[in-house]
Amino acid sequence: MNQIEPNLLKYIWRNSKRDQLWMLVVILLSMPTYFLSLDLPKRIVNGPIQGRGFENPDDTAFFLTTYLPVPEWMTGGPIVIFPGFELDRVAFLMALSVTFLGLVAANGLFKLYINTFKGRMGERLLRRLRFELFDRVMRYPLSRFRRTKASEISSMIKDEVEPMGNFIGDAFTQPLFLGGQAITGLAFIFIQNVMLGFVTLVVVLFQAWLVPRLRRRLIVLGKQRQIEARQLAGRLGEVVEGIQDAHVNDTTNLERADISGILGRLFFIRFELYQRKFSVKYINNLLIQFLAFLFYAVGGYLAIRGTLDIGQLVAVIAAYKDLPDPIRGLIDYDQQRLTVDARYAQIVEQFAADDMQPAELQNLATGPVPPLASGFEFSNLQVIDETGSKLIEKASATINLGERVAVIGAVNSGATQLTEVMARIIKPTSGKVEISGQSIIELPEYLTGRRIAYIDGGTYFPQSRIFDALTYVLKNQPVRERERTEEDKAEYERALAEARRSGNSELDYSADWIDLERIGVSDMEGLENEIRKVLFDVDLEGDIRSLGLRGTLDPETYPELCQALIAARHTFRERLPDLGFDGFVEPFDPQVYNNQATLGENLLFGTSRLPAYDPSNLPSNRIVRSVLAEAGLEKELFEMGKEVASTTVELFGDLSADNAFFDQLNYMDAEELPAYRAAMNRIGTLPMEQVAEADLQLILKLPFAYTETRNRLGLLDDRMKDLIVKARHGLRETLEGLEVPPVNFYDPDKYNPSASVIDNVLLGRVSASVAEGPEKVNEAIR
Repeated sequence: MNQIEPNLLKYIWRNSKRDQLWMLVVILLSMPTYFLSLDLPKRIVNGPIQGRGFENPDDTAFFLTTYLPVPEWMTGGPIVIFPGFELDRVAFLMALSVTFLGLVAANGLFKLYINTFKGRMGERLLRRLRFELFDRVMRYPLSRFRRTKASEISSMIKDEVEPMGNFIGDAFTQPLFLGGQAITGLAFIFIQNVMLGFVTLVVVLFQAWLVPRLRRRLIVLGKQRQIEARQLAGRLGEVVEGIQDAHVNDTTNLERADISGILGRLFFIRFELYQRKFSVKYINNLLIQFLAFLFYAVGGYLAIRGTLDIGQLVAVIAAYKDLPDPIRGLIDYDQQRLTVDARYAQIVEQFAADDMQPAELQNLATGPVPPLASGFEFSNLQVIDETGSKLIEKASATINLGERVAVIGAVNSGATQLTEVMARIIKPTSGKVEISGQSIIELPEYLTGRRIAYIDGGTYFPQSRIFDALTYVLKNQPVRERERTEEDKAEYERALAEARRSGNSELDYSADWIDLERIGVSDMEGLENEIRKVLFDVDLEGDIRSLGLRGTLDPETYPELCQALIAARHTFRERLPDLGFDGFVEPFDPQVYNNQATLGENLLFGTSRLPAYDPSNLPSNRIVRSVLAEAGLEKELFEMGKEVASTTVELFGDLSADNAFFDQLNYMDAEELPAYRAAMNRIGTLPMEQVAEADLQLILKLPFAYTETRNRLGLLDDRMKDLIVKARHGLRETLEGLEVPPVNFYDPDKYNPSASVIDNVLLGRVSASVAEGPEKVNEAIR
């Protein structure tokens, strides 16, 4: 089917007929209880409250008397099935009140069921619609994507169809349910008093005539808002994709002006929408309150004259209280229907395409995919682009299997377009392109996708693991089911049944899609060997290995691999002398200060899981500061920081910011020198307790980033190092006592999940005195 049903109501009915009919049955069943809940207040007021039927103290009445529902003229009188319960006045009042409460609860349960059912029905059809739109995108001719912004397509499928989910469930049930309640309420008022019934009917009809006309402009504004929002999404996508050009060509302000203009148009459209929306709401509420005025005035007058008893008036007012909601709901439904119809029409128009690929060409292969019997055969091939330019004109050629051919030409000479025709990216305007005697356009994708390879600068790489990106071409259809527990199987069957009911794909995304047989291997080890060979052939093996070593691993997901890396750590340390790296690496030892690491790294002795415990944030961390204060280190570090700041400002204060000396300062940037000079002037000789917190944190930042072997200011002696190690143990004890420890601490016999693979193997720091030490050590680990 190449066209979407253009009429939204027909689309909804075709895909939810059975559910809609069931809703009709439930709504009809709910009407009697709704009517009884309107009638019962009158009986309560006229009966036990006003005393009608209880004129004498000993009078009783029968409750729940049941009659055979046939006309009396047929039987000569009522036929009693159940005489009921005989109750006095108070008991009768309580019985009627409890019945009223039960009817209210029953009405609430009906509403709960109806709303839940139609909500599920709406979400199911919304899921179907979104999938059908996505399915159409997958069958679009590829050339169409050059004219269509990806952000606009995603915005339409994700955002623009979202409001339809609410309407889809209401499409037929809402007018039936609300209409049934409104008719029941009006009928009840007519039964109580014909004059009040006619007054109500006239006001309601006037309201139903006026409000939709006032809302017509809202529909137009809604369309404009939708178009502008779509343009905004498209422009934002364009700007993000071309952000490099915007910076290179100094056009960022041009882009700001463009986006600002779109946002301005959106603002005025939305503001007018709000104005008109609330104006219509004001008029609607005014008409409803005018009807209340008529009830109190006319109904009260009739009650005074004696033509309407108090119980009837109370019942009419109670019915009126429930009447505005269904009336307003029906008017809102009509507005929503018109708005959603307009939105749906726009989406149908946007996704309409007569040249979509037939769905059967994307079906799964039902057996082994055959090899190509012959190469390409071109006959009078002609390609004309959207502007009418002839890119290829009456080209004829043959490319045999196994033949190597280079198509050479300038830009727009047709060379690129010829390869795009061969890959079915663009369709020929005329002529033939055949493989094995069959037109390439008519070949199924399972054949062309597995037998013809095409690579250009726009090759797609999914946002995922490198492994997934490399094996993407092998994931053509599920080849092995995923192993599931009984609980998982039940959940999967439920999801599969729902996908079937929603017209979605029934393929299991979590199954194993990698076709190992296609590349001639039988297990994952063989696949990894093939990947390694390919990476070696394209000279990417070293790069991929480096990426992996810089990544992290979860010990719970890869326990065996993490244990192997711990073993590699010990082996590496043992072989350091054999490798000629003796003295290159200083390992992390919980009992020893690491001279190659910063003071902050030595104190924390681990990798942070929260930003507050990053080394740069330690000066502002209250827990860290309290531990330092208890260890008597806070003042010493403050004095050390002042010494570092004073020395640095004195030595480098007069140098330009681009001086090469600043490359050696790991604890301070050139831009920070003025801030430290000003802080030192403010601090002067003040004791630490009188220094402003901002200045204190600024000064403490310096010792936390200080490394004696690199900065060599002679500020760290053995006594200070021992105090840092002692504070390290206190900090670890404190943090491990928290519900979720914010730091993964270094441990020679444990894997650190927040450290990189290479840092886990190294578990130490490379000496700063060794030339190219980190590069040599990293190469040895690889």
